[in-house]
Amino acid sequence: MTDLSRIHGSASAVIPTLEGRFYRPPLPDGYVLRPRLCERLSEGLGGRLLLVSAPAGFGKSSLAVEFCQSLPAHWQSLWLGLNPRDNDPGRFLERLLEGLQQYFPQLGGQSLGLLKMRQRHQPFAFEEWLDGLLDELAVHLSTCTPLLLVLDDYHLVQGPVLDRCLQFFLNHLPDGLLVLVTSRQRPDWHLARLRLSRHLLELHEQDLRLTNDESLALLDRHSSSLRGEALDNLIRRSEGWVAGLRFWLLAASEAGNDAALPQGLHGGEGLIRDYLLEEVIDCLPTEVQGFLYDTAPQERFCSELCDAVREAHDSAEILRYLQSHQVFLVPLDEQGHWFRYHHLFSDLLRTRRGINAVLPVASLHLRACRWFNAQGLIDEAVEQALRAGHLDVAASLVQNLSEEQLLSEQNVGMLLRWKMDLPDSLLISTPRLIVLYSWALGLACQLDAAEELSSHLSRFLPAPSATAQKSMLAQWLALSGIIARGRGNRELTQLYCTEALESLPQKRYGQRLMCLSTLSNLAIVDADLWRARGLNRDSLELAQRVGNPLFEALAHYDRARVLQARGEVLRSLDEVRQGLQRLHGLAPQRLYAVRARLALYEGYLLLVRCQPEAGIIRLRAGLNEARACRDISVLIGHCVIASFEGRRGDYPQAFIELAEAERLMHIWDVPPIYYLAMITLIKCELWLAQGRTDLADAWLTRLGQTYNGEQAAAAPEFHPHLPQHIELQQAALEAIRQQPAAALQRLEELERQAHDDGRQMISLMALTQQVLLLLESGWESQARPVFARALEAAVGGALQPFQRLLERYPGWTREQLARNPHSLLNQGLLALLPAIVAVEASPTHETLSTRELAVLHLIAQGCSNLEISNQLFISLHTVKTHASHINSKLGVERRTQAVARAQEMGLLG
Repeated sequence: MTDLSRIHGSASAVIPTLEGRFYRPPLPDGYVLRPRLCERLSEGLGGRLLLVSAPAGFGKSSLAVEFCQSLPAHWQSLWLGLNPRDNDPGRFLERLLEGLQQYFPQLGGQSLGLLKMRQRHQPFAFEEWLDGLLDELAVHLSTCTPLLLVLDDYHLVQGPVLDRCLQFFLNHLPDGLLVLVTSRQRPDWHLARLRLSRHLLELHEQDLRLTNDESLALLDRHSSSLRGEALDNLIRRSEGWVAGLRFWLLAASEAGNDAALPQGLHGGEGLIRDYLLEEVIDCLPTEVQGFLYDTAPQERFCSELCDAVREAHDSAEILRYLQSHQVFLVPLDEQGHWFRYHHLFSDLLRTRRGINAVLPVASLHLRACRWFNAQGLIDEAVEQALRAGHLDVAASLVQNLSEEQLLSEQNVGMLLRWKMDLPDSLLISTPRLIVLYSWALGLACQLDAAEELSSHLSRFLPAPSATAQKSMLAQWLALSGIIARGRGNRELTQLYCTEALESLPQKRYGQRLMCLSTLSNLAIVDADLWRARGLNRDSLELAQRVGNPLFEALAHYDRARVLQARGEVLRSLDEVRQGLQRLHGLAPQRLYAVRARLALYEGYLLLVRCQPEAGIIRLRAGLNEARACRDISVLIGHCVIASFEGRRGDYPQAFIELAEAERLMHIWDVPPIYYLAMITLIKCELWLAQGRTDLADAWLTRLGQTYNGEQAAAAPEFHPHLPQHIELQQAALEAIRQQPAAALQRLEELERQAHDDGRQMISLMALTQQVLLLLESGWESQARPVFARALEAAVGGALQPFQRLLERYPGWTREQLARNPHSLLNQGLLALLPAIVAVEASPTHETLSTRELAVLHLIAQGCSNLEISNQLFISLHTVKTHASHINSKLGVERRTQAVARAQEMGLLG
């Protein structure tokens, strides 16, 4: 066999070909390499077929080019860029054979003659012809120099006869030959045998979508000008579509300056519109185009909904067509039942609908409304009625919502969104609407609006019957109890919720559960944890009896909060996960406030267990869902993350988190009593860590007067231990101001009261703070028994309260833990020590924190401050602060000296 590598250069080099018909195009300018996909394709080099199918503009051909360039040195490649003229099987096979002859000149001389002699109007035995060619090709091929045959844009030539030819070709492919096919349409081949024998590797649209990092790399030149929410929105709207972002870059290059940069992507405008029309829509049959325009107004759809909207019976068939032809259809479930269109494709369809559609959009929405209502999907039926402009229909449908559905899902954002479209006269037209919207406003913490709306119930008194009258009054009591809790009025909360429980009918189990949950929360505030447990038990039994998983999850959440207050962190974490388990069977695309709260609480508990990476992931997931539900629990997420960032020393990020929480509370019109104290207390913690004692002192004094004074207000719902945390911060302030006796006295009193109340978590925090203060004051002998009591208080699994001790006094802490190394708690704390132990060799040096050690390791690797900032996800200012502290603690002045000193002390081993 001729040594073609000497003629054609390297294995992946472009082959000089007849009329350039086998020319492999170069990668486009600005192309972002995708090694992760090339690695995936490389896994199929031992098979027969690599199939890359995705809609237009997802970079299929460019990926094939990159893959050819990345092939191992002993591989050869042959590129066939197809066009519509190649859809004749004879012409296609001629091109294929001519391409193979570039490598094997002696191949198929007689076969090529047979093809050229054939008449198109006469039948031709293609499979028999291929059989002979494959036998001859097998003689020329070698597994030592295998050949990759690329068929680019196969959708342009696809047809029944050619599909059969290629199917035969793949079934009898000789060793040493591998086929890579790129196509917008999945070929109509029977691939089960290849898949079963692992001779097939497929990449689909989901695989080809750009990752966030790849999108940023593509936008690299403009990503610094387009930041924050605008950049995130651009990437989100593109959904990983390469062409969409490339069109944005073209528009950006034409803009000339940053001020004129396009601020987003819209499929109904400019280059994207022209591309989608020419490359996708205009290529589709007329009836399919009509289907697209008729279904475009729907956010999601299935074949049954499409039939109802179009008053037709062929939607399932058309959806299968769209799937097989890769027409920007995004599946929403694993069963392939529900779909939506790609955002940019949907933009185009909706923009051009008025030109191409026959039916008015209001009629389509009204038909969809009837269908959703018939399926029992009331919330979506209401949305459709509002879009159709039929407000009376929407109001009538809202009345079909049960309080139980609203209270279990607590997705109040949906009801409040509808409220903006419904006139006030409709909202107060029936008791049902008044009650529903009063609850929605109450759950959204819009307390004045909820109270004002619920007052309209008096217009319907006396009720037609004594039973109806009692039910209406009981519902008013339950609402009033929730509103009173939001305002921090414990007496009215207790009165209203207790009376409501006595008079609410059994069928109003949702309102009964809300009253039980509210009273449980109030019991935690009052340190009556046994009563809180009893109320939790009643809630869970009621939720299980009615078989509502959302209410069961809420009961698990309430129980977890009581367990955490008692210091039983591991049991609390287990309770949270039981709650999440109860939600597994629910539709994943729907949003639930209780799931958000459980995720947030799981994240918090993981931080308490010193598992920061997992904890932050869960906190962010909970924040996203809580925000989408418009649930006030976002406050928990932002405050916990802010406190965590403060402990890491990243104060700018901590204040950003608090600012975002405060911004949301303002936008959502939440009363300050709900959130201001929580946010201010975290700020005090940060100010103390920064040494801004005067600012912390002023606000801690005000907080103490409000929540620990003679007429103390009830602690807010999401921070029932707020008064005790104020005391902890006051003690920290006194310690900073060199008042150790006052700080110790405050901590001892707090610990004694918390122990008596059963609040083991507060007791533990007070004890560990005492130990730290005693050690810093040189009273080591007094610290030992206090530390032993702290270990007893931490038996429930809390590790985070010990973190500062582990950082500042690792040797002393190790010594104390070694006295009982078999304790699970001790083992957990000892496991944290290797990552935290720092400079102990000389008593003249202070210890380095975990974060300072991480910075020191990167300094030793030669990283700049900016590189350290990027790797550790902390601000540049924080890096400089850590570097300064490192130099100070090691007694040096420069980075090189710090590294040398650390190596001497064994810190960089």
